[in-house]
Amino acid sequence: MKNVALRTILLVAVLIAPIPAVAQVSISVGVSLPPPIVFQAPPSVIVLPDTPDVYAVPDINVDLFFYNGWWWRLWEGRWYRSHYYDRGWAFFDHVPKFYFDVDPGWRGYYRDHRWYGHPWNYERVPNGQLQKNWQSWHANGYWQRQRTYGVQGYQPRPQQQQQALRQQRQQQYQQRPEVQRQRQPQGQPPQRQYQQQRGEPKGEERERPGGIGEREEEHGR
Repeated sequence: MKNVALRTILLVAVLIAPIPAVAQVSISVGVSLPPPIVFQAPPSVIVLPDTPDVYAVPDINVDLFFYNGWWWRLWEGRWYRSHYYDRGWAFFDHVPKFYFDVDPGWRGYYRDHRWYGHPWNYERVPNGQLQKNWQSWHANGYWQRQRTYGVQGYQPRPQQQQQALRQQRQQQYQQRPEVQRQRQPQGQPPQRQYQQQRGEPKGEERERPGGIGEREEEHGR
């Protein structure tokens, strides 16, 4: 009886053991992580006008944004996010909706200190100050109502015009070659990448406590 029971236990162990390995491969293969961005010091950011408090790192040649407690990065037609600006990236399976509020010409406006013909006295926000205050700034409408994004004579766009711009930018985004290369055949959504550096938060986390929340982001402001 003891021999029979032992053989039964071994058989069950053999049948069960491969399952976690197969499951792990199915969710981690297919999406590469972006290369690291090296910073000598934590980056300062600027807040972009006409956005729901979207911050950008202006002095690098890649788009790196901060929004709703996350750092966001577009790389080779895919989006990634992390709680850290220089590590811990995880694949995000759709375009963050805030991105269509970002004016594609913001770098030129930043260089010229002008926003659509108006002087733009943007404020460089250190990372420590950003992490400490972004939630209260968003809740109080600090940048739009109190600081007008640093744009002299700033007037917010009418809602209808803003919505039309979002749709136009979305269409332009879909036409980018790197985005089209990443399109999957219909019925085959891209696989998610949840591999993380040791000790980093999981990429599937959908909402940060106390933040704006992913659901609100997906359905507009």
